[in-house]
Amino acid sequence: MNNVKYSFENETLTILLRGHIDSANAQEVESAIDEARAANPAKSVIVDCRDLTYTSSAGLRVILRLKKAVPDTKLINVSSEVYEILDMTGFTEMMEIQKAYRKISVEGCEVIGQGANGKVYRIDPDTIVKVYLNPDSLPEIHRERELARTAFVLGVPTAIPYDVVSIEGGGYGSVFELLNATSFAKLLINGEKSVDEVAKMSVELLKLIHSTVVKPDSMPDMRDVALDWADFLRDHLPADQAEKLHDLIAAVPPDNHMMHGDYHIKNVMLQNGESLLIDMDTLCHGHPVFELASMFNAYRGYGETDHSVTQSFLGIPYEMATEFWRKSLHLYFDGANEETLNEVERKAQVVGYARIMRRSIRRNGLNTEDGRKLIDNCREHLSELLPQVDSLLF
Repeated sequence: MNNVKYSFENETLTILLRGHIDSANAQEVESAIDEARAANPAKSVIVDCRDLTYTSSAGLRVILRLKKAVPDTKLINVSSEVYEILDMTGFTEMMEIQKAYRKISVEGCEVIGQGANGKVYRIDPDTIVKVYLNPDSLPEIHRERELARTAFVLGVPTAIPYDVVSIEGGGYGSVFELLNATSFAKLLINGEKSVDEVAKMSVELLKLIHSTVVKPDSMPDMRDVALDWADFLRDHLPADQAEKLHDLIAAVPPDNHMMHGDYHIKNVMLQNGESLLIDMDTLCHGHPVFELASMFNAYRGYGETDHSVTQSFLGIPYEMATEFWRKSLHLYFDGANEETLNEVERKAQVVGYARIMRRSIRRNGLNTEDGRKLIDNCREHLSELLPQVDSLLF
């Protein structure tokens, strides 16, 4: 029949559903599926819905009986309209269902943000898309959407993704509507606002994030992540330094306050006078020393051995990024003297250099000249800092 086509390979039966399935043709569709199964005994079934325009409850019952007959059954390339039907009726909780995603190109689009796991492009005056570095990123996308929703409900101003798209050339992205929004980095690059002005807005939002209490199981504990860094470095640092690094991190008490995890001027937008976070996949909770460590890395750490890295990543000169970092410290610890700020910076540097060193080694840094230079820089700083720091708390 025209509504059902199929193929069989490696004990998997792929069924292509077409057109409109309702009470008038559901029985005929089910008979065609049963014939295909009888001729091709399958351990798994993939129902390809790319050409399925509608299904009534009669069609849903056909799918349900197929799922009962072959438990390893999933639906792929489901249109938004059909997916809504499946979601409303609870099918999305009973079986794996993959939506069909519209395809877009980011060729020639402006990069307005960049995080640990992806880049953010402006695809038109009203819309931006975050493209994930991992080509198999759908689980990451759904996780970030949940994290963004959690933060939004708790009162943190975040851009909420409203669509998932397939990217020409491979991979997936999340689409956001951001009218008249400009990244903090671009405000500095274009001279629209001064370092002092942008740092003030940045720290105001950062303090709001850090004042927000979350349920511990709603997002990762940054201390656990940092302990993994310390354990990794046991093979790359002198034993006494590696042990102290681990002990310093382990001594940080549990903290259920939210952190962004990758907070810098390319991950915050200004829209109609409101600051909005646009990169939420690194949301976590923990002591602010871990957040400050990440910020130190973005503004200074990664560019210490090659200042062009900062220019390339943030779009501003290394000297301006360094000024922005110190201004942010002053504003975050309002009224603190230089000695106190220097002490806090040393604590953040301990965590920050450990993170850079571990990341660089994992990314083949030991086998490149630039990588070895960066790793050696971290090793030297840690050898100086660890004897000076007895606690990461402030």
